[in-house]
Amino acid sequence: MSMSSPHSLPMWVIFSLFFNLNFLSANNNITLFGDAYFRNNSISLTQELAPCLSPSSPSSPSFSPFFGIGRAFYVNPIRFLDPFINTTSSFSCSFTFSTIPSPLCSPGDGMAFLISPHAADSFFSDAIGNIGLPRPALTVQDSFFAVEFDTSFDPLLGDVNGNHVGIDINTAVSIAAVDVVPRGIDLRNGREITAWIEYRHAMRMVRVWVGYSSIRPPNPLLVAQIDLSNVLKEFMFVGFSGSNGQGSAVHIVDKWRFKTFQPSLVSIDTFEGDCFICSSEDSAIGSHRKNRLHGRKLKLGEIALGLGGLVAFVFSILVIFAVMSFILIKKRKLVDKTRMESLACRIQPNRMPTRLSLADIKSATMGFDQNRVVGEGASAMVYKGSLPFGGEVAVKRFQRGNGVDSLHNPFTNEFATMVGCLRHKNLVQLRGWCCEGSELVLVYEYMSNGSLDKILHKKTNSAIVLSWKQRLNIVLGVASALAYLHEECERQIIHRDVKTCNIMLDAEFNAKLGDFGLAEVYEHSTNTRDATIPAGTMGYLAPEYVYSGVPTAKTDVYSFGVVVLEVATGRRPVDEGGTVLVDWAWELWEKGKLIEAADAGLKGKTSLKEMERMLILGLACVHPDHVQRPTVKESARILRREAPLPLLPAKKPRLRLRPVLPNDFEEVMSYLDGEHTSPYESPFFTPKSNFS
Repeated sequence: MSMSSPHSLPMWVIFSLFFNLNFLSANNNITLFGDAYFRNNSISLTQELAPCLSPSSPSSPSFSPFFGIGRAFYVNPIRFLDPFINTTSSFSCSFTFSTIPSPLCSPGDGMAFLISPHAADSFFSDAIGNIGLPRPALTVQDSFFAVEFDTSFDPLLGDVNGNHVGIDINTAVSIAAVDVVPRGIDLRNGREITAWIEYRHAMRMVRVWVGYSSIRPPNPLLVAQIDLSNVLKEFMFVGFSGSNGQGSAVHIVDKWRFKTFQPSLVSIDTFEGDCFICSSEDSAIGSHRKNRLHGRKLKLGEIALGLGGLVAFVFSILVIFAVMSFILIKKRKLVDKTRMESLACRIQPNRMPTRLSLADIKSATMGFDQNRVVGEGASAMVYKGSLPFGGEVAVKRFQRGNGVDSLHNPFTNEFATMVGCLRHKNLVQLRGWCCEGSELVLVYEYMSNGSLDKILHKKTNSAIVLSWKQRLNIVLGVASALAYLHEECERQIIHRDVKTCNIMLDAEFNAKLGDFGLAEVYEHSTNTRDATIPAGTMGYLAPEYVYSGVPTAKTDVYSFGVVVLEVATGRRPVDEGGTVLVDWAWELWEKGKLIEAADAGLKGKTSLKEMERMLILGLACVHPDHVQRPTVKESARILRREAPLPLLPAKKPRLRLRPVLPNDFEEVMSYLDGEHTSPYESPFFTPKSNFS
């Protein structure tokens, strides 16, 4: 492919652009800057320094402003914005790289995939630690996008450590970054690593995968909600940058695949790029295809010349048009049939969630018919739907006011959590999603018995009364789901909104936890938690979460404890008279009458000891001191009588706040048994405000 100027691009490039070059001839298609050079069948962005000298030191024999820094760009700028429809392109790329550090020096700065408005050296920073990225953008025209693979720790840039992946917009300070060590990745060990980067403009989402295998991992390493429409200009340069800074390493790029397209015109379900830097076998295949295409063109030319005149030529065009029309009609019928079969396959249980069209969604819900509404929340409306060959589904339509430009809107948070394919029998399964125009929709499996809240508190027309066995099974199911989120997932997930409204029941009354709009995802290896505005629902919030704003697994345990009490008593967390369920249950415990809290409809239908066991467990989970609460896994063992009942104090302890993360700061308070008081004590009352 040869392009002398941006304006000489063929029209099809506006809609779909991909590279397919043989690396052996890439010298004519890749421009190198600084220390970058061609190395066998790859590009080396930097050179090993011997001895180790700071590139900013004038004592270096080869000192220059860009010594120790290298870049490689595709020679022609790439179109990312179609001026005719004013739409920003989506793109995907994958590349194999390795960082080989010098045994005598510290590792270099690292390398980055870069989309830049300029390729000239004068546009870039010569500062140590910037991975050869451009200077901070001072104008909109200088905006750039980069995904950095950082191998040095620079606290001035806010680095999380010296082995991380980050997303940079207009500056070397990452707007999102993640430590790769918990994923078993070491960017500095010299092994070949493959990275996959995707930007889907319809979702305003960047996702990054990293792994040692050539097969993309199922879960992305980094997901960030970013709108690149203000960053990507009509034409920009695509390539890589790397630098050594105070250290020394060779940063190598071996293979590179890159593709852009307009999501409005090309399906985003097929994110497969073609080779940019390929092996000789790939090149041979590409040449063979090119020769076949050239042969076809010659045959068509011979046919056209043999027609012998304008009339014959026009006649042939009409014949060709008729034949093509017939073929297209047949093909369309085949495509429609294939699409229906594909849709049937895609929405089967235990399959990966997939994107559905808005037409599919409207057809399933009869145009979002109000008669199909089965639930309503603060941010979304839920419709009962039916998809071809897929049975009944629950269609969750998010309000337009929660636009995709917001980093923490419920759709984005729930989608980013669920798209990791959370698979557990007690979690509501995501079947598909739709992000088209202003519509944001998630499609879940349909739960025929609705929410636990509706049945427990008689909000439905049917007179369903849950038996003790069903209630015990529901509590155990929720405990199993939370144990999976807290301890068994690749990353720990704090739900933050465990309540009966978000516990769905299938036809056999098995519990499935849903609604991850407030969920937080953390690495298991770190105790770092950011304080936030408490989010959740009145009556379910743990006291330390209300005061600190720091969510933990134990704050989920508190909410779970409220659900346990709710299931055992049949009462709401806060009744119409303002009585708080937790406080009421503690009062009965102090009087030795806890069994009186059990649902009156169950008395005489089950063992009093079993009912009391569940009530005691509920109180243990809502203990004012989070340290005293059991884990959900321990709670399940207690309910199954595999572990002894927890010991409760004779009276409800008064709350004295203690740090929820003791590794971060000293413990300054502790809970009391109610017999002592101090000016710093205050009794705990469930918050009266709703933080939803």
